[in-house]
Amino acid sequence: MRGGDARVEEVFEPATGDGPQVAGPSRDAEVRTAFEGLLRIRRVTNTTGGGPGNENVPAPWELTRTVRAVSLALEASGFPPSAVAADDAGRRTATGYRVRPGDRPRTVYVEWLGPPGGGAAQEEESRLRACAEVLAGLGWEGLLYRGPRKRRFLEVEPGA
Repeated sequence: MRGGDARVEEVFEPATGDGPQVAGPSRDAEVRTAFEGLLRIRRVTNTTGGGPGNENVPAPWELTRTVRAVSLALEASGFPPSAVAADDAGRRTATGYRVRPGDRPRTVYVEWLGPPGGGAAQEEESRLRACAEVLAGLGWEGLLYRGPRKRRFLEVEPGA
């Protein structure tokens, strides 16, 4: 801090689907930059035999931050995140993915949620299958399950 000038740096956080709605050209640029950084980290950390690293395998840091890593992969792939109202009601204001910690280490659950009457339940199976396909190309394995109230979700973990 110089001359009383306090600057606060904002830290990029991928959308998990549990925050306010985020969108716009500056957000797209931030997501693109963060995802390119993730791929660079993978190339550097996933090396074998001295060659370039594998971009299709999660980096070691991703395995300890799976919610963040999977959220970034989905957002960078163009899937919309769900969103909740800024008030304390927690009501959904946008349809899209939601990523939350799984029951086991290194796992997350991906759900397709939206506002009541918004059609999320009708499109969840096809959208979650599309999410699983994208994640598979990035080294994650997603298994589709039917949970409480017959809603579907993906359980995602690092691939073999």
